Amino acid sequence: MGEDKLREQLNRNQPLFIGEDTAFRSAVLIPLVQIEEEWHVVFEVRSLRMRKQPGDISFPGGKIDPTDASPEAAAIRETYEELGVNPDSIEILASLSPFITSSSFVVYPFVAILHTYPLDSYNQDEVEEVFTVPLKWLLNCKPYCHLVSIEPRPSSDFPFHKIMNGAEYQWRARAIEEWFFDYEGYTIWGLTARILKYFVERLK
Repeated sequence: MGEDKLREQLNRNQPLFIGEDTAFRSAVLIPLVQIEEEWHVVFEVRSLRMRKQPGDISFPGGKIDPTDASPEAAAIRETYEELGVNPDSIEILASLSPFITSSSFVVYPFVAILHTYPLDSYNQDEVEEVFTVPLKWLLNCKPYCHLVSIEPRPSSDFPFHKIMNGAEYQWRARAIEEWFFDYEGYTIWGLTARILKYFVERLK
């Protein structure tokens, strides 16, 4: 392979990060609405009947399907399916940096204005309730953080004989930050809180 071909191959369009092509990819919408001339952020409480994370607070969103034209299209589709918001009344303001939890999981966040609010109805199979938090409150809020320790556990068939120190190899543990926002009896935490924190910091 000649130098020109090497250069051509290396400068082709490439994924955002190594592993993006095979990662579980999802998209969320950070919905903004105006209530009494003040901006609010809309949140969902996941249905208590959901198999995964029942009762957790989240933004509308979910897995990017093969039929979605883009992560943005997926976020709009999921918002329509969960909150019943007509896509024509969703105005995308910006895309935020993707949240990469690992090389196998990435979330693409988008900020949008919902021009239809209050909601006529929402999908009660997925959403227990909907509430809003004033943006002004979020800008003045000081979320708090707790650390969760993550320790690697090699599989039983891991080839220790191929690495230095074998079974005595010193795996590096790491800690992840879990942020919390408490608002009028609601606790926003986990992935939603991480994205929310980044969004708020962008506005300050």
